[in-house]
Amino acid sequence: MDLDAFRWLLTDDGQALLAEATALVDSGASALAAGSALRRTTSAERAAVALTQVELRGRAAAKFGDLAPRMYFTPDALEQSTRLRVAEHRAGRYTAFEASSLIDLGCGIGGDLIAAARAGIVCAGVDLDPVRVAVAEANLAALGLAGAVQVADATEVDHRAFDLAFADPARRTGAGRTFRVEDWTPPWTWVEGLLRRDACVKVAPGIPHALIPEGVEAEWVSDEGEVKEAALWAGRTATVARRATVIGPGGLASLTDEDDPGPAAVGVRPVGAHLYEPDGAVIRAGLVTAVAAGVGGGLLDAKIAYVTSDSAFRSPFARGYRVVEELPYREKQLKAALRERGIGRLTIKKRGVDVVPDQLRKRLALSGDAEGTIVLTRVAGVGTALLVEPF
Repeated sequence: MDLDAFRWLLTDDGQALLAEATALVDSGASALAAGSALRRTTSAERAAVALTQVELRGRAAAKFGDLAPRMYFTPDALEQSTRLRVAEHRAGRYTAFEASSLIDLGCGIGGDLIAAARAGIVCAGVDLDPVRVAVAEANLAALGLAGAVQVADATEVDHRAFDLAFADPARRTGAGRTFRVEDWTPPWTWVEGLLRRDACVKVAPGIPHALIPEGVEAEWVSDEGEVKEAALWAGRTATVARRATVIGPGGLASLTDEDDPGPAAVGVRPVGAHLYEPDGAVIRAGLVTAVAAGVGGGLLDAKIAYVTSDSAFRSPFARGYRVVEELPYREKQLKAALRERGIGRLTIKKRGVDVVPDQLRKRLALSGDAEGTIVLTRVAGVGTALLVEPF
């Protein structure tokens, strides 16, 4: 979609076509049938623009909820945008910092601007892509939110007048997603400079701890058990060194390095009555031993992110299992044990062992009526199979 096509979509005629396309799709019409119907009154190009927008709004519901039907998207920008609940968490931190103004240095279609503006913060955004700037501007307007957006190079913007600066460097090249910070746009050297002021920078969850500058807080965020991002908080916004934030049906919870007594304090211990699988954000933040301390337990292995305890706890930071029994680790004996227990539907969880669950499940060829969960891991360096039940 080019800029002229998007601007036309915002006209009265464009909005009427978009409404017609939405009604056709909502009625169950296929993309082919809907396109054919629209082309009776408009060009093929404009019909495609409208139908693409309807399709993108449908996909965007997972990220933006009930805001999605009023918003506009481009395919790449939707994929790169922040999930609304995560952006709202970040905006909550902005308000806790008592920021009254924020500049988004690479605003894309405005997802983060929307969350900040809804939190009452005066927002401005810049982006190099004129289409994304137009989409961000339209999204703010569609949601009745104030904010200024313009085409500009983030690296050349004077952002000193704003209480906070936010950036989400592009982590894609012409060859696809990149994990090299040297390939980011803007580059890592620019990010390091931004982190010398009150700022927040969204980065990939896999960012190496060694890369994080001294005095900068690194926060890993998961939503419904899936790690979504890491954010670097700099200047006065940094309150700890490492933080894991988990967002779930019950709300939001955070664990920090101040809660972590360290590996020596919890130690490695034998399998207890319960097993805990820490959330991905906890693992990325290096706070597994904080979870162990919280459940009064220890590690199964010094290098594996499983925790065991004799006590049962419900924690937002880990999924809990009751250990039913230890099963044979060798495949032939494991197969016999599972068949003996009538298990046909098997969930396989594993850490620290060279096993591909789907392949193992096929080789086991189970056919019982019962359902079971096994954990394949190392306990003090020894391969171990545990039959467990979630609680």
